[in-house]
Amino acid sequence: MEHRQLNFDLFDDADAQHSPNVLAALEALAIENGTQARGAIFTRVEVVDFILDLVGYTEDQPLHKKRLLEPAAGGGDFLLQAIGRLLTAWRTSKSRESVVDVIGDAIRSIELHRETFTATRATVLQRLIQEGITELSASTLADRWLVQGDFLLEHLEGRFDFVVGNPPYVRQELIPAALLAEYRRRYQTLYDRADLYIPFIEHSLLALAEGGSLGFICADRWMKNRYGATLRKLIADRFRLKVYVDMVDTPAFHSEVTAYPAITVISREKPGSTRIAHRPSIDRSSLVALTKELTGNPSDHCSKTGGAVRELALVPNQAEPWLLEAPDQMAFIRRLERKFPTLEEAGCKVGIGVATGADKAFIGDFEALDVEPDRKLPLVTTADIQSGQVKWRGRGVINPFAGDGTLVDLHDYPRLRDYLNIRRDVIANRHCALKTPTNWYRTIDRITPSLANKPKLLIPDIKGDAHIVFEHGSLYPHHNLYFITSETWDLRALQAVLLSGIARLFVATYSTKMRGGYLRFQAQYLRRIRVPLWQDVPENLRVELITAAKTQDLQACNSAASNLYGLTHDEQSLLGGNGE
Repeated sequence: MEHRQLNFDLFDDADAQHSPNVLAALEALAIENGTQARGAIFTRVEVVDFILDLVGYTEDQPLHKKRLLEPAAGGGDFLLQAIGRLLTAWRTSKSRESVVDVIGDAIRSIELHRETFTATRATVLQRLIQEGITELSASTLADRWLVQGDFLLEHLEGRFDFVVGNPPYVRQELIPAALLAEYRRRYQTLYDRADLYIPFIEHSLLALAEGGSLGFICADRWMKNRYGATLRKLIADRFRLKVYVDMVDTPAFHSEVTAYPAITVISREKPGSTRIAHRPSIDRSSLVALTKELTGNPSDHCSKTGGAVRELALVPNQAEPWLLEAPDQMAFIRRLERKFPTLEEAGCKVGIGVATGADKAFIGDFEALDVEPDRKLPLVTTADIQSGQVKWRGRGVINPFAGDGTLVDLHDYPRLRDYLNIRRDVIANRHCALKTPTNWYRTIDRITPSLANKPKLLIPDIKGDAHIVFEHGSLYPHHNLYFITSETWDLRALQAVLLSGIARLFVATYSTKMRGGYLRFQAQYLRRIRVPLWQDVPENLRVELITAAKTQDLQACNSAASNLYGLTHDEQSLLGGNGE
């Protein structure tokens, strides 16, 4: 990512002619019936009002002189609340001009799905007529405010003081290829495996007027993971993250969601501090009170007064993950990062087990896999380590690779050849096989048999607390397990360090949280962990660490880690105990 040439500008393509493939893709999406494919999740009115309040779209402002953009209208959750506020502000102004002339340019709302657009337009029309606006003026306003089309391809006239909404959460795999290519041409933030809401944020930010504010509720993954790096860089360079509200496990929507949402308010102004709140009660009075804390005078509301809001300085830092944790936790993490090397700098290797692309074909009962003995390996999965110890269930994985990393010649292995040919329909239809048909029988990841013979620490992807299991060196890890090997650190001692809470602390800082408070212990986050060099660990402390790991005594692990890192009493509490 650091080598990409980034030149962000509001994409001006007013006269562009789309290709037939793009037009066909747009038409398919416009008539799509499934809400999941469209990323359509609707927001509760209390949350809509909360966001409108946070960005300053309030009735005491001259909203008839401002412009608001809603890039994904859906059923009108944001649009209808904004219209109500706009009409109140217009009436307060007592303007003598026609309503169309005064507020006709105050709103732009875009919706791709044709049936939803038609229904929302009818609702807006009905609302305007109920407010005493003539049918002709109401129809004119609805036509000027609402646009049926693709926001990411829409030419936006002028700038906007407010952008609000709930952008669609759609994975790249669900976007037609021609349309995805067009999006990539236009949006530099559509990086790696970014979901559709990422370019929505880019397009919206670049449409903001100077001093304008964006308020979105959407998935929070981009704030810390790889695909959000380019968007984070854009915000760090040109905008201010004013407000962050963690909405995980709150009933923010009309339906359950699998994404982990947050509200962000980002303004087009000089970078500055960020107000932060977590998991508010979703009721009007609580959210009104929280709004005052998040937007009020800093001297009145901040963490120093014991309120619900904390304030952190300059959260965006180039493309780095946003660190939104408590100040004492951040100070501790920063101290460890200044003093100690990363796991890999200290001689440890972090990796992930094998992905086959067709587990039912490549994985089975080890003894029953009818191939040559050197063409299979005993496999360890998350189910084998649930107890905290390895209890192998007898599974195995087919290994089609020779020692030098090339695929074996199937003529040299008739049993392997017969085994694979029986399952060829499944194996050969994987993406990696279709891409290189001559290598149709390779697993997605290369298998390195020597890894099975190395002692290793095994770590499941998703856990509430760090689950660190020692494996003596006889099993090959499955892709639902991360592993750590080392030629320098004693792995039993390292197990104690990671069980102490150090692993969870780093992972919780750098990863996004999942429903129920679970974390993803992925390689990118494990590599952030800091440890001393093994050569700098005194002999008596080595023994203490190894003993604590072997006995699975978490209090002893915390105590040994406290001695290893020279932790203060307050720092010890961040590991889940004071070591006493």
